[in-house]
Amino acid sequence: MFITIILLVVVTIFGFILQMRLKSKFAQYSKVSLSNGMSGKEIAESMLKYYHIYDVNINSVEGSLTDHYDPSKKTVNLSPDVYNGRSVASAAVAAHECGHAVQHAEGYEMLKLRSGFVPTLQLTSGLQNFLVIALMFTLHTVFGKPIIGLIVLISAINAVFALITLPVEFNASNQALAWLETSGKMRVEEQAGAKDALWWAAMTYVVAATASLVSLAYWIMQYNRR
Repeated sequence: MFITIILLVVVTIFGFILQMRLKSKFAQYSKVSLSNGMSGKEIAESMLKYYHIYDVNINSVEGSLTDHYDPSKKTVNLSPDVYNGRSVASAAVAAHECGHAVQHAEGYEMLKLRSGFVPTLQLTSGLQNFLVIALMFTLHTVFGKPIIGLIVLISAINAVFALITLPVEFNASNQALAWLETSGKMRVEEQAGAKDALWWAAMTYVVAATASLVSLAYWIMQYNRR
């Protein structure tokens, strides 16, 4: 169990470092102007048009690195820096989110599977924290083991979701980079920057999946000790 705790700490620290690195990369490539002068919104519009996707709206949402695709509403949501930006970073992120829209339009199975998990995660998102707090008061009672069992179940759901997310995110990045190359929207050196930025973004999902597996292992060990 001690090793598992150490792994959790290491993964958490590594995840924090990766987040800082991702922000640094985005800042770096945000300063590299796109040679075609297109904004992130225009890149998104062009990619969706290329794939004959006309039922997806492109919105600007508040925040930094809050970019995401919402399959339930069919919206590509871009942060202001990406929506209005005319840089390599904004183009890469906009194309990546449109990659999810392409997945949706093409019926990509892993995206369907991930979307199917969302309602369950919405129900369990706050429950695990509540159970952990409850465990502090019931650990040495008859309620301790059942509560840990519920935490194990929720941790397993989180881990499966994190693992399913990996191919979804990598595939979206591959879709984005392939389109940016074939469409001629980026020069070769700009494509290298986009690939670098999206690689660091993908690594944050890898760390998140690793953390979820380590967390699951920890709670399973706790359950078996009771």
